[in-house]
Amino acid sequence: MHPMERLRYIARASGADQRLLVREMADAVRGLRGDPAGLVVTCRRVVERHPTSGALWWWCASVLAAGEPFRVASDLAAEVEHDPTPDHLYDVLPDEATVCVVGWPDLVGDAVMRRGDVRVLAVDADDEGSSFVRRLHRADVEAEVVPSAGLSAAVLAADVVLVEALACGAGEVLAATGSRAVASVAYCSEVPLWLVAGRGRRLPDAMFVEMRRRIDESARGWVAPAEAVPAALFGTLVGPDGLSVDAGPGEWAPECPLAPELLRPSPI
Repeated sequence: MHPMERLRYIARASGADQRLLVREMADAVRGLRGDPAGLVVTCRRVVERHPTSGALWWWCASVLAAGEPFRVASDLAAEVEHDPTPDHLYDVLPDEATVCVVGWPDLVGDAVMRRGDVRVLAVDADDEGSSFVRRLHRADVEAEVVPSAGLSAAVLAADVVLVEALACGAGEVLAATGSRAVASVAYCSEVPLWLVAGRGRRLPDAMFVEMRRRIDESARGWVAPAEAVPAALFGTLVGPDGLSVDAGPGEWAPECPLAPELLRPSPI
């Protein structure tokens, strides 16, 4: 596939696994070697089309800040592709636990499908919960779709509530729509609430704020493609370095430098 056609495919993709988007992006920019200006414009356009993909923003910022961007592009993509977060979650989930999730969390899905002994209650979000449950059933994982009206009951029935971060800022987390309500019920009901934040999800605050602004602008009435959840709700963080209880500033630190180029709109 021609590099520009691959880039157009990435820009049009919706609902794709963040790890897949980053890998496709790394493969596509190989064709832009010798064109640094073209790389900047390409990164701007792609993040404009994917305001909810923290890993893609992380990859673009890291590549643009690198002295040799085309050399490090594949290495950075491999970090996301081989993110150990699902492995750590696999290890720390209680045996035969019932977990409550929102939508289709990719990293959580990897862990529970390999475990096999975990029951999943998936709160539906944009029909992704239904699709996620169908995928779990094909892997012989016990799972049930929960309509939004039943989210409180699902949280109270769970041993652990898992919220997967799309991106993290200084004091907030972007997650699937419905996550704020689920996290709030868990927090108030003292149900264990874990944030699952994979590689590339922790961003400089200026980039996080810009992501949130673009998400808010794309909202349809009351419904946005993602929503902010206060980071203070989460007592436990599961990420590339494992499980952390009462995570300190180091666990929330940005994983990439600020890339001002991504904060400006691309030329049309």
